Amino acid sequence: MTDTSLILGLESSCDETAAAVVRNGHQVLSNVIASQHDLHAQYGGVVPEIASRAHIEKILPVIDQAMKQANASFDDLSAIAVGNRPGLIGSLLVAVSAAKALAWTRDLPLIGIDHVQSHLYAANLVLPPKEGQPQAIEKKPEIPEGAALGLVVSGGHTSLYRVDSPLDLTLMGRTIDDAVGEAYDKAAVILNAGYPGGPKLDKLAQQGNAKAAAKLPISLLGKESLDFSFSGLKTALLYQVRGQPKGRGREAYFERSASDLDDQTRADMAAAFQEAAIGAVMAKLDRALDQMTAEATPPSRLLVGGGVSANSYLRTQAQAWGERRGIGVCIPPMSLCLDNAAMIGGLAHHCFIQGQFDDLHLPAMATSQF
Repeated sequence: MTDTSLILGLESSCDETAAAVVRNGHQVLSNVIASQHDLHAQYGGVVPEIASRAHIEKILPVIDQAMKQANASFDDLSAIAVGNRPGLIGSLLVAVSAAKALAWTRDLPLIGIDHVQSHLYAANLVLPPKEGQPQAIEKKPEIPEGAALGLVVSGGHTSLYRVDSPLDLTLMGRTIDDAVGEAYDKAAVILNAGYPGGPKLDKLAQQGNAKAAAKLPISLLGKESLDFSFSGLKTALLYQVRGQPKGRGREAYFERSASDLDDQTRADMAAAFQEAAIGAVMAKLDRALDQMTAEATPPSRLLVGGGVSANSYLRTQAQAWGERRGIGVCIPPMSLCLDNAAMIGGLAHHCFIQGQFDDLHLPAMATSQF
């Protein structure tokens, strides 16, 4: 099997319709993403039926744009890859159906990719130069040998992995309730920060002082636990903002809301929430690193992926953590933090060179295998 490839990747797991062309698993020739933020803003969250209908409208134009930007034809492709798990079933089915149709009509291998797994691969990708910059020389990223520590932080997942290769992950810990991205979205609603919640809360927190607000709890669970919990933090913020609920059942009510607070107080609370949420993540990274080191398999680097890896405070804290612990930290560029198809096409290269293909019965699945 050849070690070269040109793969079209497709992604539609939630509310981003995406297509990308990736060469040899690392060189991104195109990365097109159609967002649906405007469609869901009035609801304060993603509406599955609206998302799936928007994917149907956008999938073909996005594929066409990705192929044109890559200056590639379907005859040039080695395979079609698609994120088929996890995600919203109605959304997933759009890209999966498109991938099957292309693979069948062009007689190309079909490769199903786990969305969570691909987030950990995103930092290995090389983006094309921006307009006006000289063309980059194709160069494969230098990846240290040995196991890596992987952290996926997104709206649906907060998980730690031992990464022995792009296709070999071992789960070390995961959230037992809310994912950190989900907690960010709920905190944004509590603080009236706007939609999309994660970026809006991050921006609000940058104007605040965490020390000026009441300290919020950092959940560490058991002494050696590598699992996460953010539901208590969310509830603590709710009570700080609205006060303790009065009454019972349908008669229950809060004594105030975020609209009763001044802007600086809201910003301070956002900063306190962010400090506690990311503080929990950093604490678990310490535990995971210590555990791997104790098992005589110290990680060569930390791989970070998922939508929350775009958060400014997390990026700063992760880099500082790496310097403190003496380990390299690999975080994708901003355009590869959110859901995208480049990470799908990049990871699929490793399936391609090993001959790991799927047939036309490839299912869309709501849950991850990792």
